[in-house]
Amino acid sequence: MTAREPRGMLREASHQIIAGGSAGLVEICLMHPLDVVKTRFQIQRGTSDPNSYKSLGDCFRTIFRNEGISGFYKGILPPIVAETPKRAVKALSVAGLGAGLTEAVVVNPFEVVKVSLQANRDSFAEQPSSFAQARRIINSEGFGLRGLNKGLTSTLGRHGVFNMIYFGFYFNVKDAIPSSPDPTLEFLRKFAIGLVSGTISSCVNIPFDVAKSRIQGPQPVPGEIKYRTCFQSMALVYREEGYLALYKGLVPKIMRLGPGGAVMLLVYEYVSGWLQKNW
Repeated sequence: MTAREPRGMLREASHQIIAGGSAGLVEICLMHPLDVVKTRFQIQRGTSDPNSYKSLGDCFRTIFRNEGISGFYKGILPPIVAETPKRAVKALSVAGLGAGLTEAVVVNPFEVVKVSLQANRDSFAEQPSSFAQARRIINSEGFGLRGLNKGLTSTLGRHGVFNMIYFGFYFNVKDAIPSSPDPTLEFLRKFAIGLVSGTISSCVNIPFDVAKSRIQGPQPVPGEIKYRTCFQSMALVYREEGYLALYKGLVPKIMRLGPGGAVMLLVYEYVSGWLQKNW
C-alpha cells in the first residue's frame, strides 16, 4: 500500500463525515417536529391515557396550543450533537447491520436525553436544557442500563434492523433498475428506491422504536419501572394495548422519512460534490 492510499482513504472518510453530517443537520432542523409527534404517540398508553391524542392533527394542534411552536423542537440538541460521531461511525463501519449496531451504541445516550425532553409537556421555557437533563439522569440513575444507557437493546434492534433492511434492499434494487443519464430522473430514481427502502425498514423496525420510547420515556407510575427490557416491553404493550400499539408513530415516522430523505440526499450530493472539487 502506498502512502497516497491511506491519505486518499482518510480524505474520502472525511468527505463522508462532513457531507453526511451537513445533510443530517439540515434534515434534523427541518423534520424534528415529526420526531416529537412520533415520540408522543409511542409513549401514550391507549385511549385510557388522559394525555392521549385522538389523531395526528389533534397532536399537532394540542402541542401548538399548549406548548407553542417551540414545543415541536423539544430535544433537538441531543441528535444535533450526536450527528457528527454518528456519521463518523457510518463512514468507518461496514454498511448494514454492523453500521446500525455500532451507531446505536454511540447515539443511545443522546436518545435517552432527547426522549425525556420530548415527553415533557411543559412549555419550552419551563423545561430543563439538554445538559441539565443529562446531569439529572446521571445523578439520579447513573450511566448504566437504568440510566443514560437505558433502552440500549431496543436502540440496537431499531438501528440494526433498519440499516440491514434499508441498505440490503436499496443497493439490490438500485442495481436492478437502470440508471438514467438525466440528472433529474436519476435523482427521482434514487429517491423513490430510498423511500420504499425506508418505508419497509420502518414497518419492520418500529416495534423496537416503540419499546425504546417506553423504556426511555416516563414510566406510568413515578418511581416504578414498568418497561424494563426490549422484548418484555414489546410483550407488555401487545398484551395490554394490542398488536397495533407496536406500530404507534408509524405515520409521522414515514412522513419524516420521505421529505427528510430527499433533503438529506440533496444536501449530501451538493456538499460532497463541492468537497470533491475544492478539497
